[in-house]
Amino acid sequence: MDKTVKDELLELKGNEYNSLLINSANLVGEHKHPVNIVGIIGCGAIAKIITDYAVAGNLGVETNFFYDQNLKKAKKLAAQVDGVAVRDVKDMLGHVDLVVEAASPPAVVDLVPTVLQAGKDVMIMSLGALMDFHLKDYLEDLARQNNAHVYLPSGALAGLDGVRSAAVGEIMEVSLVTRKNPLSFGIKTDQETVLFEGKAGDAVRKFPANINVAAALSIACGREAEVKIIADPSVDYNCHQVHVVGDFGEIKTTTQNRSCVTNPKTSVLAAYSAIKLLKRFNQTLKVGT
Repeated sequence: MDKTVKDELLELKGNEYNSLLINSANLVGEHKHPVNIVGIIGCGAIAKIITDYAVAGNLGVETNFFYDQNLKKAKKLAAQVDGVAVRDVKDMLGHVDLVVEAASPPAVVDLVPTVLQAGKDVMIMSLGALMDFHLKDYLEDLARQNNAHVYLPSGALAGLDGVRSAAVGEIMEVSLVTRKNPLSFGIKTDQETVLFEGKAGDAVRKFPANINVAAALSIACGREAEVKIIADPSVDYNCHQVHVVGDFGEIKTTTQNRSCVTNPKTSVLAAYSAIKLLKRFNQTLKVGT
């Protein structure tokens, strides 16, 4: 019987996560051909913002195909652009140039390999899934074997271009402090509460829907970040403070993001980063590392 993706990943689980050293160089490359037709996996907050920009004619590509486990959600977004809601991701792969994964870490495991095996490029929004370095390596190999690319947007963080450049040299320290309203974590508290302190991989496993930024930072600098997560009832934004020290010098950034109206766990900037990357594919002048 043929092995599933999960079976192959389980066979690879021989090493401890602490041996992780991430290098994003082969995951993020320049697109070699135009992107005209895009499919979307996951029809939640990020997909809605992307689709709204497509309706306004500001996206630079066409979003024509939509998949969600809830078919009604896919049909609703498809109706905005006269697109198609599909019952199976495979049904869109013969028609698209690129697929945006905007669903969840399990979707990265279960669906992204299918996209890459079809030779289609993919943009992954659920970056936390790639803190499983076996999965990351597996997807990278699939992309290479099928002449495809995997794109990782900067998401809700500012300054990742600088961090990636700094990683050319030696990085000595990298840390992230994330502060969100308790409602973003689905809890209630009337005082500032530290929910987590530790490694990025552990943070992602404990808060898979809240801390993709930890994965983005770790992948960008090739070193697992130290992470602190705070629930703070006094804030109505998602705040991310980054500190990186290396032989280049020092980077400190603070990003205060508005939450998506339909999903407080998701920052508007995360959706905007996907939109900007989609627009960038067909631009002649490209700014940034």
